[in-house]
Parts: sequence; structure tokens; C-alpha cells
Amino acid sequence: MTPDLPPPPVSRQILDVLEALLFATDEPLSTGQLTELLEYLSEQDRPRPLNADTILSCIAYMNREYEVQGRTFRIKPIAGGYQFATLPEFGIWLGRLVRERSKRKLSVSALESLAVIAYKQPVTKPEIEAIRGVNADYVLRTLMERNLVTIVGRASTPGRPLLYGTTREFLKHFGLNDLADLPKPREIDELMAEAEYEVEKRMLRELEEKREAEEGKDEASGLHLVDGDE
Repeated sequence: MTPDLPPPPVSRQILDVLEALLFATDEPLSTGQLTELLEYLSEQDRPRPLNADTILSCIAYMNREYEVQGRTFRIKPIAGGYQFATLPEFGIWLGRLVRERSKRKLSVSALESLAVIAYKQPVTKPEIEAIRGVNADYVLRTLMERNLVTIVGRASTPGRPLLYGTTREFLKHFGLNDLADLPKPREIDELMAEAEYEVEKRMLRELEEKREAEEGKDEASGLHLVDGDE
């Protein structure tokens, strides 16, 4: 047990589970969501009572524990739920980290996810993942750090997942006046077809040049043999 702390309101196992859930989530978890997740514990391991007050007492205890340990983060109420956040005094360092990351070019996966969000917005993370077939946690964090994507609300579907949309910075980044200026899917297909056609033409031209060069070598070799016979 950590010094200078009263006994925890629940078992260490419950606190560890809550900590892991809040650490891993990419969006705030409400007391209701945390309660539902803890219901997966066995009957004997489950806290009694298991309700919002129990969750709040656990969060308060963990925050006190982090304070005593001198940790740089706390569990904060955010957007109707709870999530880990660093203390304000470390904001300058996080700002430097964000600026450093913003210098990096967007990856292909980030651009693909950004295209899905731009054309389908508002769109949820599960919808993005269903379209792309891969986990979108890291990509969404990257796009939000670059201020190209933001949370625009919650869906009315079960669990009320967060909805994502593009920002004004997205328009500035790609030189668009508004979303209506986005290329139509048909235009993108045409551009891709033109690009593929140009690639094919270049490959054919290179193959032709290579063939002509080989023929030139063969002719030169033939002439050399004839001269040698004479």
C-alpha cells in the first residue's frame, strides 16, 4: 500500500483494471461505460456496489495516489467522461512535442484515413476502421495533433461513439475554400487513370529505349565479327 494513503475503496485488481482502461482509451470513458466494463469481472471480484459513485471514489483514490507518488498526470473529467491528462506545468514540453510531430509528413495510412473522414464526415472511428480494414487509433491521434481533424459530436448509435470531421486547418493545408471544392470521386478515378496511363507510357518508352539499345549492341557486335573474318 502506498504511504500516506487510506485503504483503497476497492481491491487493487479493480484499480489496476480501471487504470488500464483509462490509459488505453483514445476517448473519454463515462462512469456508465466503466461500470459496464467492470461487469465482465467475476461475481466475487466485482466491487459492491458497482455504480457511478464507486467509479468516482476509485478515480479520486487513484488521483491521490498519483499525487503522493509525484506522477506527472491525473485522471481528468473531459467531455462527459474521464481520461488521463498531464499536469498543466508540463504543457510547454507537450507543445514542443506536438510542434516536432507536426513537421513530419503525413503517412499514406494517415492520408487514406483523412480522405475517408473528408468524404464521409461526420464519421466514427469504427466506420473509418471498417472502410480501411485496420485500427485507426494512432492515425486519428496524428491527424488531431496536426489539427486536420477534430471531434464534432457523438453518434446516436449505441455507445454514442465520437464523430470526427475536418477542420479549417485541413482546408488551408490542401488549399481549399470549402469542402465543396473537394474533388469528386469520379474526378479522382479519372486522375488515377491518367496517372496510370502516364506510368504505362513511361514504362513502354523505357522498354522501347532499352530494346533499341540492345539491338544497337547486337548490330555493333555483328559488324565486329564481320571485320574480324576479313
